[in-house]
Amino acid sequence: MKIGFNFLLWTSHVERQHWPILADLKATGYDGVEIPIFEGTPEHYAELGRELDRLGLERTVIALFPSTEMNPIGADVAQREAALRHMSWIVDCTVALGARGIGGPLHSTLGHFSGDGPTAAERQRGVAFHRAAGDIAGRHGITIALEALNRFECYFLNTMADLDRYLAEVDHPNICGMYDTFHVNIEEKDPIAAIAVIARRLGHVHVSENDRGAPGKGHIDFAATFAALRAVGYDGWITIEAFGRALPPLAAATRVWRDLSTSPAEVYRDGFKLIRDGWRNAPG
Repeated sequence: MKIGFNFLLWTSHVERQHWPILADLKATGYDGVEIPIFEGTPEHYAELGRELDRLGLERTVIALFPSTEMNPIGADVAQREAALRHMSWIVDCTVALGARGIGGPLHSTLGHFSGDGPTAAERQRGVAFHRAAGDIAGRHGITIALEALNRFECYFLNTMADLDRYLAEVDHPNICGMYDTFHVNIEEKDPIAAIAVIARRLGHVHVSENDRGAPGKGHIDFAATFAALRAVGYDGWITIEAFGRALPPLAAATRVWRDLSTSPAEVYRDGFKLIRDGWRNAPG
């Protein structure tokens, strides 16, 4: 198991000014960081990758589709073509960064709703898209972990059962699933049992408290979560995803209207101890 930290607590675009935070995460004990790829060029991420190499930090990527102009399940072929170009750009930046995994809600436009549930036609378009995206990722040895979101953020994939069935249809070695403690807390009847549902296709885990603040300060049952992950043999990344108000546009996008922790340091220092000790103490 490797412990990571998602940089969206501070920014949606990691630049030189954020490099001291990388050093502190390394000093705290993290194995790696999760870097948002929302903008920029491969050259920018190559430079960041060199700094991560210098610090001895591994890395994963978080990405999304920000507009309906690039919707993987859109009815217009131009939307799907634009989504595939966007996915190809994400992969290019990921390669430059030196990462091997991309995660996020890379199945539909974030925050877009049709006014109805997912249709068979949308599902068919999504499957075709992800087989093509998987081929692009596979040529570079990269895996894409699709993240099911709660119903207030998307309508296409909401539960681990939804995600598992969808991944079975996609049936691509470079496309897997993500389990996020925040989203399952909203959508699952039994968040812990949902781990077994997605276990055979589980490629990434996000640790996020029920209020998106410091892990361990809310009501998510992390002890049971770690025990269930160990029970199914999971041994991949466990990455903290938390949000704050440091960047107003990002705070607005993540609906953070109040301080959810005393400081970012509380989130990443206490969060690291929570995962380290919780994993050690979990049976298995």
